[in-house]
Amino acid sequence: MNNYTIKWKSSAVKELSLIPKQYAKRIIESIDELQYSPRPPDCRKLRVFNNIYRIKISNYRVIYSIQDNILSIEIIKIGHRKEVYR
Repeated sequence: MNNYTIKWKSSAVKELSLIPKQYAKRIIESIDELQYSPRPPDCRKLRVFNNIYRIKISNYRVIYSIQDNILSIEIIKIGHRKEVYR
């Protein structure tokens, strides 16, 4: 099975840098797992968009897109659950 390539939007990198380190470490570990399983059991497809998903890590959310045709995942947004969907 082929692994997916993970790409980060520069805004997502900045958002991650603002998150407390204990959560940031868990978020990075969860994102790394996406390359092997881009749709883990706890992910949700966002209704409004095609190929946009989210995973939960504690009170934080990671919004990402999946492009199956080129085996690519792009991390779009990372934030607290109260703010990430704005």
